[in-house]
Amino acid sequence: MDIQKLIDQGFAVKEYPKDSIIYEPSGKPRFVYFIKSGEIRMVTVSDDGKEFIQGVFKIGEYFGEPAVLVDRPYLAYTIANKDAQIIPVGKIDFLNLLKEDPDFSMDLIKVLSNRLFYKSMMLEELANEKAEHRLLTIINYLFTDLEVGASLTVTRQELADMTGLRVETVIRGVKLLADKQLIELKRGKIIKR
Repeated sequence: MDIQKLIDQGFAVKEYPKDSIIYEPSGKPRFVYFIKSGEIRMVTVSDDGKEFIQGVFKIGEYFGEPAVLVDRPYLAYTIANKDAQIIPVGKIDFLNLLKEDPDFSMDLIKVLSNRLFYKSMMLEELANEKAEHRLLTIINYLFTDLEVGASLTVTRQELADMTGLRVETVIRGVKLLADKQLIELKRGKIIKR
């Protein structure tokens, strides 16, 4: 969905400072959120406070639609990674957008399918005890839509949160993968070959 199109239709842009929570688990789903600027992470938090990143959403993407579509409570926290401008679209308006714009409906199907694929892949990886294998799988997945020579924009902490590993394990694992020439490092950045 074109963000400018939403603004032209009268939807308001809301500001969220870095580290602010957009919604929490168990919250009633009222909106689908479209990102005009900034970046949002979706996380579950264990009883001991450890975050597990379920996804990172960037400019032009949206989140919150599964809970809205099935009218069930949100299951995770969504938190601004950096200052963000977001357009909240209520349930009725969101459903109308789907009815009126077949291209957007097809885009939603693709987005949901990609998320389902990612979750299935991560469940399989979490069952694998080898940190190196988990890291390589998530790195390759994150490279999916990037061009050769592009670098990953996720931090080592975010890789740890995505794989359920400790940061120290990720740092050692990335170095080990580079030593085995399974990934390329350039000035500390992981580069797609």
